[in-house]
Amino acid sequence: MDVGAGDQGIMFGYASDETSDCMPLTHSIATRLGKKLTDVRKSGELWWLRPDGKTQVTIEYVGKEDGSVEPQKIHTVVISTQHAEPLKAVRSKECAGYNGPEMTAPSMADMNKEIEEKVIKRTLEEIKLKSGKPALTLYGSHTHLHINPSGKFIIGGPQGDAGLTGRKIIIDTYGGWGAHGGGAFSGKDPTKVDRSAAYICRQMAKSVVSSGLAARCLVQLSYAIGVAKPLSLFVEAYGSEKGQLTVDDITNVLKIEFDCRPGAIAASLALREPKYQETAAYCHFGREAVTKDGIKFFEWENAKDLKKYASMSSEQVAAALKGSNYLTKWVD
Repeated sequence: MDVGAGDQGIMFGYASDETSDCMPLTHSIATRLGKKLTDVRKSGELWWLRPDGKTQVTIEYVGKEDGSVEPQKIHTVVISTQHAEPLKAVRSKECAGYNGPEMTAPSMADMNKEIEEKVIKRTLEEIKLKSGKPALTLYGSHTHLHINPSGKFIIGGPQGDAGLTGRKIIIDTYGGWGAHGGGAFSGKDPTKVDRSAAYICRQMAKSVVSSGLAARCLVQLSYAIGVAKPLSLFVEAYGSEKGQLTVDDITNVLKIEFDCRPGAIAASLALREPKYQETAAYCHFGREAVTKDGIKFFEWENAKDLKKYASMSSEQVAAALKGSNYLTKWVD
């Protein structure tokens, strides 16, 4: 439990009640559009797609007096995706091992229609808002579509661009919502708090929101190299705290319920297991926590139940903190 942090730094976690998985809607849509592009390509439904691609989503929000944000409409969807040569490429040469009836890639216009129907609309139907309605209800004639806006996108991947991996820190987190300490995740073991502390920050923020203590929550931790206890814990609720609890009270609740020493994080989130390839695409957060063959994936998405604190006063939370063992986990 006393293993020191692998480096100094600050890490953040964010959650919002706008979607069922407590992720910002813009980011949920963008990452799931990317996943859907892969799914329809690999299934053969849109066989003329190629692996390279990226997405971007703009949503109009209204900020409410209680600090929450509510999506009003999907303003713009951008998808740039690699594809086979329109009206020329044939499936037998495009798809290794295919031996069915021959097909020719459609025109660019038909490709765009297929992408809208089988990628965009299907994805939006699957994402649920906090009202229980699908995100597709925010999509319509008012939505601006930019599908391959630069024209043909035939050459992609390492043949078209080259660069280092591990640095897509915004798509790996919250799409620009909340904050980011600058550290990438991929390739780092649990003692590297760039990764493990960002995971526990997400669990803390999601626990606060899913338990109804606040509508939005940002949690920040900081560390020094070789020191086990976090140097600081900061909570921002954007004025969305509920009931009698203040941000200071929520901070104290997190001190009671969580242990953010690197060794404790590795234990509670089961991080010392060979499972990180699953996190390499489609975001590290907003994923389904599952157990496969005894190995826990995305355990940080399992929010802790903090509902018992919702009805407490500041005095009661302070008393609970005093009666806990928080000084073994946190600096005074």
